[in-house]
Amino acid sequence: MFRRTFLKSLAAAAPAAGLLRPTRAEAALPQAKITKVTIWEPPNLNQLFNQSTMVVTVETDIGITGVGEGGAKDTLEQCAGTLIGKNPFRIEAIWQEMYIAWFYPPGREKIHALGALDMALWDIKGKALKLPVHELLGGTVRDHCECYATGGGGAGGRNLSLRERAAATMEAGYRAFRMGAGDTQTGGTFNTHERVRKVAADAKEARLGVGPNGDWCIDIHQRFDYSDSVRACRLMEEYEPYFVEDPVRDEHAHQDIPKLRQMTTVPLTHGEEWGQRYDFNRLVENHDIDYIRATLPNVGGITEMMKIAAICETHAVGIIPHFTGPISTAALVNCLSTFPGPVIMEYNYGGRKIDYLPECLDFAKGKALRNDRPGLGVTLEPKLLKKISEITQVGRKNVFVRPDGSLTHW
Repeated sequence: MFRRTFLKSLAAAAPAAGLLRPTRAEAALPQAKITKVTIWEPPNLNQLFNQSTMVVTVETDIGITGVGEGGAKDTLEQCAGTLIGKNPFRIEAIWQEMYIAWFYPPGREKIHALGALDMALWDIKGKALKLPVHELLGGTVRDHCECYATGGGGAGGRNLSLRERAAATMEAGYRAFRMGAGDTQTGGTFNTHERVRKVAADAKEARLGVGPNGDWCIDIHQRFDYSDSVRACRLMEEYEPYFVEDPVRDEHAHQDIPKLRQMTTVPLTHGEEWGQRYDFNRLVENHDIDYIRATLPNVGGITEMMKIAAICETHAVGIIPHFTGPISTAALVNCLSTFPGPVIMEYNYGGRKIDYLPECLDFAKGKALRNDRPGLGVTLEPKLLKKISEITQVGRKNVFVRPDGSLTHW
């Protein structure tokens, strides 16, 4: 008797409690479908550098268009078919279908395209709710994102000495000066054993340039073998780098970086060419690196970036995203504004304007500033871009679902 009375009271209370109605967020989001994906080529696209700045727009039947960046024509076209006809607000479900709908797991090039489209979906959701993406991700925890400048941040350029460039970077308001590992002309001879001594000399100059309270960092560019990387890191210890980046080859990182961690006290970071949390998680969980180089759209977009950020927060590892295109950099500020761990961004635009982006990243005095514009906070002028493809037809649909409707591998 008691059980029957309880069930009746629960059923009567459910409508009043909102249990049978959509949540407030669902009520605020209109019914919508994705109708078209367009791929645009920006001016001066570097065809030889596969970290693409290709622009994508995702259109809906409610008049809201999302903007993303990354991928190549073929990978974008393949992934874009998954979006057509979908509810743009079901971002996780769309991401999962793009990821598992093909015979082979997506490699890094396709993850790049997937990330561009994911970025556009977050832009749509923010615009629909009239909120910046950082509010959708939990709200900001920092006033701005500190940046470091490669080569000097445009302050005097290559005409200055390394020490002068380092000093100018500090004066421009950046957190750190960044240099390469004894850079030489492209195609020239790079003797790693010899370059170790050059790196040590440059480290001393960088420290003198930034001063006792400044910071500097160095990118080894995966050029050193393990033994030379050990030598270089040890020689740099007295000059206290903020971090040493990509000290060994990607292929050897999971094997060599844990050993290197035991051989040096310099902070280590790795992974600018990596694609997903599965690349990073072992080094992060074992505290073998101090920072990761995960970036957008390389990791598969905002959806994947925040999962990587959660792993980093769990293990007290910071995020230093690799430089990327302007739209992706604006998206990174939205993401990293919500990450409570250490953050420093690589930024090489020096605050200069980009014609096809009347509104994009806000930057001042060496700092990337968040803004409260809806979505990614980016405004696109498509007339200044070259349209290269439109996708309006549904793509591959070879997926299966579990009894609860969630996706599983085909």
